[in-house]
Amino acid sequence: MALPFRVKSLQLLLRFILLSDACHSSSCKLFFSNDPVKIVKAKGQYMYDENGRRYLDCINNVAHVGHCHPDIVKAAHEQNQLLNTNSRYLHDNLVDYAERLSKTLPEKLCIFYFLNSGSEANDLALRLARQYTKHEDIIVLDHAYHGHLTSLIDISPYKFRNLEGQKEWVHVAPVPDTYRGLYREDHEDSVTAYANEVKNIIEQAHKRGRKIAAFFVESLPSVGGQIIPPAGYFQKVAEHVRKAGGVFIADEIQVGFGRVGKHFWAFQLQGEDFIPDIVTMGKPIGNGHPIACVATTKEIAEAFASTGVEYFNTFGGNPVSCAIGLAVLDVIEKEQLQAHATEVGNFLMKLLKEQKIKHPIIGDVRGSGLFIGVDLIKDQAQRTPATEEAEHLITRLKEEYILLSTDGPGRNVLKFKPPMCFNMEDAKFVVDTIDKLLTGNAGQNCLAEGCCQF
Repeated sequence: MALPFRVKSLQLLLRFILLSDACHSSSCKLFFSNDPVKIVKAKGQYMYDENGRRYLDCINNVAHVGHCHPDIVKAAHEQNQLLNTNSRYLHDNLVDYAERLSKTLPEKLCIFYFLNSGSEANDLALRLARQYTKHEDIIVLDHAYHGHLTSLIDISPYKFRNLEGQKEWVHVAPVPDTYRGLYREDHEDSVTAYANEVKNIIEQAHKRGRKIAAFFVESLPSVGGQIIPPAGYFQKVAEHVRKAGGVFIADEIQVGFGRVGKHFWAFQLQGEDFIPDIVTMGKPIGNGHPIACVATTKEIAEAFASTGVEYFNTFGGNPVSCAIGLAVLDVIEKEQLQAHATEVGNFLMKLLKEQKIKHPIIGDVRGSGLFIGVDLIKDQAQRTPATEEAEHLITRLKEEYILLSTDGPGRNVLKFKPPMCFNMEDAKFVVDTIDKLLTGNAGQNCLAEGCCQF
């Protein structure tokens, strides 16, 4: 006899926890850890549990063009039947993919390194910056996360504040958040004010004999709370950093490949005149397959090569990975997913802003394309993060078969970063459900523990 769903799930969770050698229970992080979901298959923007229940996936920016997209599966299968080996051999897929990627980027970014993960890409970006500038120090934004390697934990305040702390060569600038940050929407020139914070960091570092190698930033800070830096901020920061002999690294691992709608790359939201010195890519680049990339200039690449120490990555740029990368670009183009992100994202933002007027707990709605944050607050004046309420809401949404997560320093920002096939019907379903949960049976704002909805 089949075990009841709840019993089976609890047994699976117990097995998961008991496998301490493979994954210590205090280190493993599950979505909805009190009542985790066992997903057994997925298609498009939907995921299915072991009982066949369908969930709308608003979390996974990894399955960029949709879970198990048939074109991606076909490309991987066909290339796997021909050849998959390391990149010490010539292969058309590698060259073809580099050429296709180059057409999406400014001409200056013409050298490509292929790797397996976003963490590998960001680690290589650090090496490139330091070799080119001959400097060591890195400036990052507060609450940033750039990867799980030791070198990247060191430049991720989101992680290092809970570990060994801040290294001498790491400098933390305030997040350019005009809603709850240091300089808000009523500031006369928040762009210059936030950029001057970076300038001051550089000046203080120089006084201590430190030299800046790079400003390392997510083009749209995600873990930091789905932040949209004000246009012009990157240009001003880059001016200060380059004047100090450093380079500008744009981490596109969460937000590249058309997610922001208006542009293929999120750094392009800052304006056509802005070009980073290094761009890193991961997650959506392979639609779930492990592939990543670093794009940079010829000058930086030549400085890196001048050491005489080769850069080699066994699987980076292998034929299967590049076939998948090409297929992802094909699908984005064929299905017009960048334009789709603009259209659906604008519709979702409109619906969410209507809810903001209706429900005081929604303090801010911000985003671009299918990268959207909803900042939940306890009060309008202080903008205190509604952490517990946000946690209650995503738990209740899961019970309505909608998977959504939270982030930000206060863990109070609802994060929308779904597969790009997420559509208007999905958007309306999510927002109608949020409205229902926030309103409650009696018609009042209802997110307190023990109220009618919980």
